[in-house]
Amino acid sequence: MFSTLSPLFLTDLGTSGALLASGTTLSEGSSHDSGQFVSIFWITLVALISPVLSRLTGKKIPDVVFLLIFGLLIGPNMLNLASSEGGIPLLKELGLGMLFLIAGFEINVSSLRSRQGYSAIATWVVCFALGMAGAAVITSFSHELNTYIAVGVALSSTALGTLLPMLKSHGAAGTPVGNAVLVHGAVGELLPIFAISLLLSSRSPGMAIVVLLAFMVVAVITALIPHRLFAHVPGLRQIMAAEANTTGQTVLRLAMFLLATLIMCTALFDLDAVLGAFAAGLILRTLTPPAALHMITHRLEVVGFTFMIPLFFVVSGMGIDVSAVVAKPMGLLAVVVGILLCRGVPVLLAEHFFDTHSGLATRAQKVQLALYSAAGLPIIVAVTEVATSSGLLEKSTASLLVAGGALTVLLFPLWALGIRQAFGSTEPSAQAPSRKEQMNALKAQRNAQAKLATGMIPVVRLKSQAESDSVEVEVASCTASRDAAKKRRGSVENTDAAQK
Repeated sequence: MFSTLSPLFLTDLGTSGALLASGTTLSEGSSHDSGQFVSIFWITLVALISPVLSRLTGKKIPDVVFLLIFGLLIGPNMLNLASSEGGIPLLKELGLGMLFLIAGFEINVSSLRSRQGYSAIATWVVCFALGMAGAAVITSFSHELNTYIAVGVALSSTALGTLLPMLKSHGAAGTPVGNAVLVHGAVGELLPIFAISLLLSSRSPGMAIVVLLAFMVVAVITALIPHRLFAHVPGLRQIMAAEANTTGQTVLRLAMFLLATLIMCTALFDLDAVLGAFAAGLILRTLTPPAALHMITHRLEVVGFTFMIPLFFVVSGMGIDVSAVVAKPMGLLAVVVGILLCRGVPVLLAEHFFDTHSGLATRAQKVQLALYSAAGLPIIVAVTEVATSSGLLEKSTASLLVAGGALTVLLFPLWALGIRQAFGSTEPSAQAPSRKEQMNALKAQRNAQAKLATGMIPVVRLKSQAESDSVEVEVASCTASRDAAKKRRGSVENTDAAQK
């Protein structure tokens, strides 16, 4: 018996010796893992507390600001309760990808092809040029061109994903101001992403354009494949619909597959992952029927804002250099003023001197649009990470830009809300819908609910083999059957009353 066990014992000792020889012990591995779990504990605690505090302030301070502040507090630069080691950087990149996937999904590309969209694009080009020129003048042209490009992108971006819940809480969603913010926000996220991938590349400009075009071809092919499969594979669309509301969650798995595929392509092409995530969102929107947009948006927000996106902002806050921000308060003020001058003022002047077809009639509305458009944070975080990793920006400068972006998200929407409350009476009020319009909207909502009960398309019910080998597709409408039954009972009661 002992002779049987001795080889096994010696094998274990040999394995332990190998571990010791490599310099890694089991206790060290477990302590490393425990450190990651401790960091995740603090990150999830911050993610839980932040929306509660935001609600206590009446949503005047967005939870993104609290996530950055608490990330700063628990980070290695202050309390050192959490660190960004191990697998946390990967989770942060996935959070950034989810953030821009949702942003791409929320953008209506057709709005960018309108007169208002073209005006917003031209305005952004002016904002980008002003940001570059301002950075070059302030630094006396002492840095290379890519540094000024990074600063120009940071100063001309718009945080559309962060602004959407603010617009809803401020009562601006669906108004002319809210619709104009959506257009400028889409441009303020889409064009900076292209600028990051095209202009901040280590390649030559010509090669960067070729690589970007090659990626766009791959993205188009990736978008066409699901359409072709749904059109030519019998029953695939029905199967996707049938599993959309089960543990299969086929729609969300398709979204994650598109995200992983295009991020992989950006890695192979040596492009920024933000571009792949944004393209995945645009493709997913083309695959989603208009009636299902709200539902899919809600599901994506549940997946993203539960863990990954809050982790991204918390870890970004952990990377802010407090000493750099405290040592240069005027630099922080200069960043906030620079964003306002480079992004907000050109939007205001464009609305004032040109016919942008935005529908904004009053000066108060135009000022609100300018303030909302100047609120930018996610793009600033993304571009500063790219710039610091490539040595274009110092860490202290990146910290000032991120802190300034957080202040714009905090201050500018509050100022816009104050202007809306002060001059709201002068804004044209929307007409209340008629009774007929309300009934039609209610019917459309019921039909959409019946269709969306299984995901994106109607329910699939398989007939028995004896009856038919085909697949019958029908919409589950229990409410319709109940209404029909009520009508039959009502007609019978009327008949009885007439007889009496």
